[in-house]
Amino acid sequence: MEVSGGSWFQEDSVPSPQERVVHRICGRVAGVDVHVADLPLGGVQVWLDDAGDRWRHYHRMARELRLAGWHTETGPDRLLLLGWSSVCLSHRARMLGAALSGRLADFDRTAFTAVMAATRLLHDGFPAQDLAAEVEARCRHLLRWPERLADLDGLERTSSLEPMRLRLAQVAGLEAKVGRRCGEHLALAAKVARMVAGGAMPAAARAGGTRSRHAGRTAERAGLGQRAGLTERMVCVSVPNRALSAVTSR
Repeated sequence: MEVSGGSWFQEDSVPSPQERVVHRICGRVAGVDVHVADLPLGGVQVWLDDAGDRWRHYHRMARELRLAGWHTETGPDRLLLLGWSSVCLSHRARMLGAALSGRLADFDRTAFTAVMAATRLLHDGFPAQDLAAEVEARCRHLLRWPERLADLDGLERTSSLEPMRLRLAQVAGLEAKVGRRCGEHLALAAKVARMVAGGAMPAAARAGGTRSRHAGRTAERAGLGQRAGLTERMVCVSVPNRALSAVTSR
């Protein structure tokens, strides 16, 4: 076997795009070194050296690979990936749709998470200039779909079967929508974090001291516009006080 940058592939072979994607997914899920190799008649096999938690890792990896749309089988010593599955692709389409109507429709939660994380980081002495990137990274991990979509980068998903090609196209369309929505969430998280780091307060709010006017201004600056809900307004009101107290304490 050959080890290259923590990746394990068969000796004297160039990993296929599918091998690289499967390794990326399994490595992220298992958190340990993963061996990946093509099967002689098609498909991919995955195995681990660590026998202690092997069964638990195999099932976690299989669950994530099925969510990507592949049929998998778990054996006693390795995990087999045997190609696209109509059932698994349908499941992925349902999960993408559920994300769009569920977590990814909740901008309140992202705004609240971002301001809480940014405030805590500033309180702990995290550099203000790096705050937006760190908060965005944390929100990216919590949203989960940005990582899942990135896992499939570089993989051409095709099939010789027309029904499977149509299902793959449906999934690709939903993934594009999810990717755009995730981008909106991450942009919001970064904007909120920058506001916390700067402790910005509009002049009208400083002169008049009206929290409601400042909430509206802050929501507008954060890109929330007219859709700002109760949570966003609460977050926006709390940003300057929290940020200024954190900055002055430093």
